[in-house]
Amino acid sequence: MLLGSIEAGGTKFVCAVGNEDYRVKNSVKFPTTTPEETLGKAIEYFKKFKIEALSIASFGPIDVQYTSKTYGFITNTPKPGWKNVDFVGLLKKELDVPIFFTTDVNGSAFGEYTVAQLFNEKIKSLVYLTIGTGVGGGAIIDGEILGTKGHPEMGHVYLKRHPADSGFEGICPFHKDCLEGLAAGPSIKARTGIAGEKVAQDDKVWDILSYYIAQAAIQQTLILRPDNIIFGGGVISERLLKKVRRDFEKLNNGYIDIDDLENYIRMPRVKNNGSATLGNFALAFNELHK
Repeated sequence: MLLGSIEAGGTKFVCAVGNEDYRVKNSVKFPTTTPEETLGKAIEYFKKFKIEALSIASFGPIDVQYTSKTYGFITNTPKPGWKNVDFVGLLKKELDVPIFFTTDVNGSAFGEYTVAQLFNEKIKSLVYLTIGTGVGGGAIIDGEILGTKGHPEMGHVYLKRHPADSGFEGICPFHKDCLEGLAAGPSIKARTGIAGEKVAQDDKVWDILSYYIAQAAIQQTLILRPDNIIFGGGVISERLLKKVRRDFEKLNNGYIDIDDLENYIRMPRVKNNGSATLGNFALAFNELHK
């Protein structure tokens, strides 16, 4: 059995084919250009293989409601040329296989959940937050992706401002100082004038980001009480997560009992940014066997 995966990012597409053991057999990457060119390349790639089902983990916003007239569409995205694109419809027409459609971060969350189940870890729920060019979040509870009306927008929650950051307006075009506006990668350059990967590790901006990311972890802890909170994305490093755990402890102040904070707040277990691909294989398998 062959299963297909598309990790559709704003800058690149990662298409892969794997088996029922969720092992990658073949993959390809190409830039995200126009919908016609990019989706055309994806269709051409999958036509080389006899896949039985496909899962797409896409940048958004997207419409994931099966009953909606625009189900399978990328909707009100700021990505030029991609607004109101019928992503699923175009692939369904050309490939004629069952297709599951979700957000990029939901794909990653499901990949991490799947790995936990394969290794018989006692994890029934998790939250995955990606902090990079933007901020997104997804949650898995008892094997189900959270969200019925639509997918969660965890990146746009509001936060308490850091005392040393009160003069920073925030970069979110919709909310200014939501989580994405204060902690996404571009916010680092907006504050310092330097790209995040070039900012010194002892710069105070990392303490500011840690404070905001820890608040996001506290919010998800209080609302969902997950078994794990996983952070991915280009901004995240183990060094930064050490600061996040420190700030989480201060903010929590002993209110919620966390047995192992280093395991509770952690980086992805699937290496080389492969969580979404693995998650897609599992979601495609589930879609085939509905």
